[in-house]
Amino acid sequence: MAELNNGGHSKELVVSFGEMLIDFVPTSSGVSLAEAPGFLKAPGGAPANVAIAVSRLGGNAAFVGKLGDDEFGHMLAGILKKNGVSADGLSFDKGARTALAFVTLKSDGEREFMFYRNPSADMLLTPDELNLDLIRSAKVFHYGSIRLIVEPCRSAHLKAMEEAKKAGALLSYDPNLRLPLWPSAEEAREQIMSIWDKAEVIKVSDNELEFLTGNSTIDDATAMSLWHPNLKLLLVTLGDQGCRYYTKNFKGSLDGFKVNAVDTTGAGDSFVGALLNKIVDDHSIIEDESRLKEVLKFANACGAITTTKKGAIPALPTVADALELIKKNAS
Repeated sequence: MAELNNGGHSKELVVSFGEMLIDFVPTSSGVSLAEAPGFLKAPGGAPANVAIAVSRLGGNAAFVGKLGDDEFGHMLAGILKKNGVSADGLSFDKGARTALAFVTLKSDGEREFMFYRNPSADMLLTPDELNLDLIRSAKVFHYGSIRLIVEPCRSAHLKAMEEAKKAGALLSYDPNLRLPLWPSAEEAREQIMSIWDKAEVIKVSDNELEFLTGNSTIDDATAMSLWHPNLKLLLVTLGDQGCRYYTKNFKGSLDGFKVNAVDTTGAGDSFVGALLNKIVDDHSIIEDESRLKEVLKFANACGAITTTKKGAIPALPTVADALELIKKNAS
């Protein structure tokens, strides 16, 4: 079903690689994890969110990763399929559990994370377990940095990237910094940058830009210090302020949409999914500023809508949702 978009044309494939896990979110807002009276389980993991975002917008998406051969793992696989995402790239580990994360939004608006991975199944994906036929059929191959933390999934990540690139995919990278998972900030910075010059599309948040450059001034010069010759599009997301874009020939910014935000989880993934779904069939959009701005406006709308509900996947919008917000904003 994911093969066809609304116009009945077959869409090229976006393959998203990495982790899928269960976020446990407090039933009350604005409390620390210790103070939370109870938790709701919400499926998550940035690369999986991106795949579902693509599919929900009418695109063709697959997810590659590893889950525990347990109740939660099979539940997550079911969520992918229910959302029209191909699970042909999934493998299951009999000896390790599906990863869990406890996530809270404290009263100051900052997110607090606590992860249960000792090790979790996603960390144990080996290069031999990769579905290379699926990876090679991608027109866009999207990934984060969490796979780089430990072996064997680091080697699996590097092999998947290499195979996708060799087969002609556009490489898309969202580092999705989660410091509590890394041995140190230095190690995080070093590993995130170790694959930096391979990606052709990179999206970073303002916080990630500051972390990677060591510069607290979020401006064009700071962003461009991350530029590399293979890069076609660098995006800096600025929360409710919208985004900035940089290409070889032009740069600019777009305002965000004002909405009643309750949970920012997944907003960046929704933004990325919207972008990738638009460019997968026509990479030349990146070189045409007016078309790119239209796409980014749509992506901003998708990101904004995702903040209006709790949890990432339940909040990911449809095309109609995004167009409605854009129209409302224009009037």
